[in-house]
Amino acid sequence: MPKGSLNVSLKGADDIFSTEESRQEQQREQVQQIPIGELFPFKNHPFKVLDDESMQRTVESVEQYGVLSPLIARPRPEGGYEIISGHRRQHAAQLAGLDALPVIVRNMDDDAAVLLMVDSNLQRENILPSERAFAYKMKLEALKNQGARSDLTSAQLGRKLETADIVGQESGDSRNQVRRFIRLTNLVPELLDMVDEKKIAFNPAVELSYLDTNQQRDFLEAMNDTQNAPSLSQAQRLKKLAQEGHFSYDVAFAVMGEEKKDELDKVVIKNDTLRKYFPRSYTPKQMEDTIIKLLEQWQRKLQRQNER
Repeated sequence: MPKGSLNVSLKGADDIFSTEESRQEQQREQVQQIPIGELFPFKNHPFKVLDDESMQRTVESVEQYGVLSPLIARPRPEGGYEIISGHRRQHAAQLAGLDALPVIVRNMDDDAAVLLMVDSNLQRENILPSERAFAYKMKLEALKNQGARSDLTSAQLGRKLETADIVGQESGDSRNQVRRFIRLTNLVPELLDMVDEKKIAFNPAVELSYLDTNQQRDFLEAMNDTQNAPSLSQAQRLKKLAQEGHFSYDVAFAVMGEEKKDELDKVVIKNDTLRKYFPRSYTPKQMEDTIIKLLEQWQRKLQRQNER
């Protein structure tokens, strides 16, 4: 053999390609059919799985076509798999009577799993305030645990980015709005449900989140007793009174019992009250037209009585 030549042992082509193929096969994520009973919800999953019209449509789709998009899950130390993405699909499959689901199994630590779970759900069109609040909180904590860089500079604003900035970037919220959403996680469940149901507006709810648990329950009782939803100014006053140590049920009742400027010239009749007097087939417009006609008849009757 000439001096300086390399003593290389060449493998056959089949060996080379089979090794590369097996290497890629190991790296490629496989879709597995996992029994539905071995799939468990993500711990503290912040997104609600509701049996609403959207879920019914999903169930019908699953019954007709099956689950087309695989779930993502990770192994649980106690056995089975924890769902990271696909809680609604799993529930729809249960309702449709499926025995197994297509699942991609990934080994992920807690923080990485939280980030994937939150980001995959925040892409949905309709997200309740409570869902966004707890999702933002979980993502913020996960990023902090991962040591999210705070030295990143925003090209547009020319300032250092905080973890709250990073949380809001993909969802189109500012860091202040992220923090305001996270404030909602301090509300007692009854008040937070009212925010989801739009019985309490977002901005007043943020102010009420600064009340402690007992103060919030006193406020809730005062709100129910006065049958009034808080305005932003009322919530801000209650927050200030609480911070000054002057908060009580009587104070909350007095504040909530005040007439709001925009309600002085307004008469509101609840839909449930009106429905008792109309056929179910009547639309709101038909109800309104009928009420106006009856009022006009009543007015004419009064005029005739006055002319006598």
